[in-house]
Amino acid sequence: MEMPDDEFDRLVSEAIDRVPERLAGLLDNVVIMVEDWPPPDEPDLLGYYDGVPLTERDGGYAGVLPDRIVIFRQPTLRICSTTDEVVEEVGITVVHEIAHFFGIDDAQLHELGYS
Repeated sequence: MEMPDDEFDRLVSEAIDRVPERLAGLLDNVVIMVEDWPPPDEPDLLGYYDGVPLTERDGGYAGVLPDRIVIFRQPTLRICSTTDEVVEEVGITVVHEIAHFFGIDDAQLHELGYS
């Protein structure tokens, strides 16, 4: 599927806006961004969390660069056939990666339907 970059970016922003405020308000020292492609060794990766989950932060956690959540545009578009599918997949991916920020692992996410 093809989609203009700005439309995909808007869908990611809308997915972030749908995160309940009680959770979104806890996102601290994290940026969410969109990139076209994941690393070459993981070409099917739809999203990625890079950082220190809240469950692992302690009193010494200070002065660090923000954690990153990256949503990958091209693999997402490659697996979707319609805009509605992109909306659904982006929503799942955003929640999945935010969950990693909160320390929820892939096994737990799979049980919750976010894998």
